[in-house]
Amino acid sequence: MKNKFYTLVVALILYSIGLTAQEENVTINQYGQKVNVVELSAQAQNGILSFESKDKRIKFWLDNRVYFDGGIYFDNDTYNPIGNGMTIRRARFAVKTRINKNWYGEIDLDFAGAVTEMKDMYIKYTNDAGDFNIKGGHFKEGFSMETTTTSRYVTFMERSLASKFSPSRHLGFQANYMKEKFLFIGGIHFNTQGEFEEVEFGQDANKKEGMDEGYSLTGRAVFRPIIDNEKFLHIGFGASYRTPKTDLEVPNSYRFSTRSISAINRKKYLDTDDILNVDSRTLWNVELAGAYKNIMFQSEYINTDIQRTEGFTDVNLNGFYAQAGILLKGGKYNYNRNEGEFTQVTRGSDKGELELAFRYDYIDLNDEVAGIYGGGADAYTLGLNYYFNSNVKLMLNYSYLNHDRYANGKSKLYVGYDSSGNLTKDYAEVIDAEGDAGDDYGQLQMRIEIDF
Repeated sequence: MKNKFYTLVVALILYSIGLTAQEENVTINQYGQKVNVVELSAQAQNGILSFESKDKRIKFWLDNRVYFDGGIYFDNDTYNPIGNGMTIRRARFAVKTRINKNWYGEIDLDFAGAVTEMKDMYIKYTNDAGDFNIKGGHFKEGFSMETTTTSRYVTFMERSLASKFSPSRHLGFQANYMKEKFLFIGGIHFNTQGEFEEVEFGQDANKKEGMDEGYSLTGRAVFRPIIDNEKFLHIGFGASYRTPKTDLEVPNSYRFSTRSISAINRKKYLDTDDILNVDSRTLWNVELAGAYKNIMFQSEYINTDIQRTEGFTDVNLNGFYAQAGILLKGGKYNYNRNEGEFTQVTRGSDKGELELAFRYDYIDLNDEVAGIYGGGADAYTLGLNYYFNSNVKLMLNYSYLNHDRYANGKSKLYVGYDSSGNLTKDYAEVIDAEGDAGDDYGQLQMRIEIDF
């Protein structure tokens, strides 16, 4: 019986080999399906490992980043001590693909902070003309020039204080239409799924309460009256209508809190706490930016109105930033027409490029009429960046931050002295002069970055 079994197995193997010999150009995948085989050639394109077919129809590539940051804080005169330190700001691993020219897919994860966070996860279709695309998945909403610009190409180590108002990555669908002087973006978006807690909140609201997860309608329009290889002028406007999402801990609420342009100083001086009884939120911004050869400027104003249910006062909050930069070795600033944002600079020397930049930014999370006191602050940042090559960059930022008396981190931080001479966290008890209350300090931060 065993001999017959062995004979049968050998016969099947020989038969299989015979089939393979007869159909040597056919490959069977793990699911038993015949698949087409295309040879890919490996290349390092500016240090980025990629695999591409000869006809350019199929391409796979890696897109990884590591940011190593350090910070020193000059807190001799602050009410709250700040600890110096170092951190891995970002540790990104991404795989991207283009299939049959029209289809694009991306998987992007961040491992910084010893946790895994989902970033971009989406599928995109682009028409043959290349002037229209539509995508679905988890990605940044089309709002704010600064927010949509990848962290690889922002001028400073951290985005502005006002960027906290801008929505980042959410599930949804978005369409882009691009021409030489125009860009139009529109999308519908739902919950964010970047962090474990956000996913858990949304799932619990669905399971326990049967709540709809909320939605956002977001659009952006860009006009470029001047654009060529040496210069451009960018005028943009964005708007978003947003209902509360279930990825928040407290249903029907919004909360704005942010660290003061540092990932090492973990204090959130600016925090509105949960703004309750929210019906919807309207967000809008104006963008003005431009460049001429090695000189650039960029600015935005962002305003948000929070509409609350009957009997509760609406809330208005706002902020802005303005920045300018110069490439000192004769390099050139470049502009991404398809996304309406700055992209990688052209270095003026084989030995690298040196950039000097300055930014002023401001945020106001106070609305006296609505009784919301989340704090306000302005910041002055001087940046010095050195681009060794297309992949390695050194960044040095000095910032001076000025917080007001309401920036007490949801009543967790001292903001001044009371009438008895004791430190207090209650802004109503502070007797310090208007310009003295609230923590004011300088910070020096450094980053070494590699993109590969």
